[in-house]
Amino acid sequence: MSATKGRILVVEDEREMRALLEKGLARRGFVPTVLGRAEEAFPLLEAEDFDTVLTDLRMPGMDGLALCERIVLNRPDIPVVVVTAFGSLETAVAAIRAGAYDFVTKPVDLDALVLVLERAVQHRALREEVRRLRVALGDVSADGGVVGDSQALRRVYELIDRVADSDASVLITGESGTGKEVAARALHARGRRQAGPFVAINCAAMPEQLLESELFGHARGAFTDAKAARTGLFIKANGGTLFLDEVGELPLALQPKLLRALQERTVRPVGGDSEVPFDARIVAATNRDLELAVEEGRFREDLYYRLNVIGLELPPLRARGNDVLLLAQRFLEHFATRGGKRVVGLSPAAAQRLLVYSWPGNVRELQNCIERAVALTSYEQLTVEDLPERIRDYRAPSNLPSEGDLSELVSLEEMERRYIQRVLDAVGGSRTLASRLLGVDRKTLYRKLGRRNAGAEDKD
Repeated sequence: MSATKGRILVVEDEREMRALLEKGLARRGFVPTVLGRAEEAFPLLEAEDFDTVLTDLRMPGMDGLALCERIVLNRPDIPVVVVTAFGSLETAVAAIRAGAYDFVTKPVDLDALVLVLERAVQHRALREEVRRLRVALGDVSADGGVVGDSQALRRVYELIDRVADSDASVLITGESGTGKEVAARALHARGRRQAGPFVAINCAAMPEQLLESELFGHARGAFTDAKAARTGLFIKANGGTLFLDEVGELPLALQPKLLRALQERTVRPVGGDSEVPFDARIVAATNRDLELAVEEGRFREDLYYRLNVIGLELPPLRARGNDVLLLAQRFLEHFATRGGKRVVGLSPAAAQRLLVYSWPGNVRELQNCIERAVALTSYEQLTVEDLPERIRDYRAPSNLPSEGDLSELVSLEEMERRYIQRVLDAVGGSRTLASRLLGVDRKTLYRKLGRRNAGAEDKD
């Protein structure tokens, strides 16, 4: 059985109009319930659940405006659409002031009415989703700060649960801004080493000599300014976890020394004469395609397999559905508290914009967006106008040319590239999975996408 567009309560005193609306809405996918008097509507609203109320304005007894005011007062979650034969500005203003979501004029154009009702149903669904996520927020973020309830993230939770107590090395992959360090901290917090230290280093943030000293330590006099011995991060992480962020940027000259440390579970400080044992779990992360780096000679194959004993791939934010709203609410509460502002949630329209946007910067971009919006807003809810212009005006791109537009016709090669990109978007950017679905190897996939694109957006 196909899904319906929503349950609509229709209040109309004219019999012919009731029949027309009931038949027309049912044929267009809605489930209408029709009543002849406004007084009958509210008891039914208390007993059953409807997505939208569609009511005539002028009726004997209680009129549509009075019904609208009562619904807004007692069931503000249900949007009301008013139908009126008096299409004046005054009538429209009166309906909106009474709390109506929208109004339509007689004679009713059923196709136009359907668009209004679809928007009203979506408006209600978004409000309910925002409310549900605000209630659920406290239950899904206890695991080391990871926030989300989507199927894509649940798979990440499940794998973290299975490997948390293991000492096997973990390689976390994903686009920039997807929360790889958050996932690493969750692994540490949920494992048997949680009482030990969590030590993190960004392998791309310092030159080779300094990075070597940071990781392995150095002996006194090992180099200029080495006036005292220094303990490296491998030793400092004893009993806990060492997190190697951006490991794909590790200089090639340092890779053999890291490989030996992982194999022997000992390190030799720079300028030192002896090996020092360490006991730390190694978790590495990268937004680069290390398999491609191995093929191109930029990363050692043996080191790759030593780090990638267990692979943990984080989905991009665009593949996490309503997690966008869950994260937005978490960031909103954080920045509102920090800034001393009374901001309690998102307007449905703002929530819709957040859901539509593609989030190339992932969770980090969303966090910056909400911080800015909370700082700018003058209301208790974030509105569309509080969002950055790029999000307000975003329209999802189409992979196919629009019908009848000859200027958008492209070559078969370009059409193939667009289809591959569409598959990539559908699988959250995983080129490994995309190559399987498309029936090609990874090298062919890179070639078809174009070398410039492949190098710029490696996601596996």
